[in-house]
Amino acid sequence: MSEVLVVANRTLGGAKLLAAVRERASAGDVRFRLVVPRSDPSSSLVIYDDAVREAAQVRVDLALSAVASEGIEATGEVGDADPFLATMDAVAARRPDEIIISTHPAMHSGWLRRDLIERIENASGLPVKHVVVDLEQEEPPFRTTLVLASKTSSGEELIEHLREIAASGGNHAFIAVVPQADGSGAAAGEARARLAQMLDRLAGAGLLSSGMIGDPDPYTAATYGLELFRVDDVVISTLPDERSGWMRSNLIERVRGATPARVDHVVVDLQGAGAAPAA
Repeated sequence: MSEVLVVANRTLGGAKLLAAVRERASAGDVRFRLVVPRSDPSSSLVIYDDAVREAAQVRVDLALSAVASEGIEATGEVGDADPFLATMDAVAARRPDEIIISTHPAMHSGWLRRDLIERIENASGLPVKHVVVDLEQEEPPFRTTLVLASKTSSGEELIEHLREIAASGGNHAFIAVVPQADGSGAAAGEARARLAQMLDRLAGAGLLSSGMIGDPDPYTAATYGLELFRVDDVVISTLPDERSGWMRSNLIERVRGATPARVDHVVVDLQGAGAAPAA
């Protein structure tokens, strides 16, 4: 069986890349290995390393779920922030038969400005197919909702609101971001447990979802998600006003000022009868 290495980051999920994978899969006797280089934040953001790696893992998870639904065999991994190193590490480890690399158009692609295609062709000796994805001109394969929640991440009110979004029509993907309480290992573990519980509930509801832990500052966590992903709408879940530090910091309006996407606010009262147990 042939193995095709697919290297992509922000263009992952683009229609032309999916078409190229489908076309190659139709030839039969092939499996795919996806490599997503980590995306370092812009210079204006200071982001924890865990959040940087997990943001790339979100892309891996959603892409593998999408192709699995079409019966395409694929595995995936997060690679080095340098796309050349990420690709060559995978070539050394996996020894693929060919490579597909997806980039933005030349005027918007840092990868092409670094001659990535030619460098990988020369270094690997493998056939390389270059797929250009112009996200501004393509209809996305699904609408993406960024969900920011912490203590309320598994609240019934939030899960029901996300079900309603999914039922509104079309294909939807949900990216959950759960900020850490602080930079400690214990706080990261608590955030990860909340994230896992939330993703289990979304999977149980039949919703395509993935997620990551975020910066302790919820505004920074939201901004990083908006920078990394093509987001159609945002859902922020908080405790009721008098108990929510996020509300006291005017988080909802600040996020609305940072994006043209619609921002919904869902209040979850964990002391109410309909609330799910806290993580």
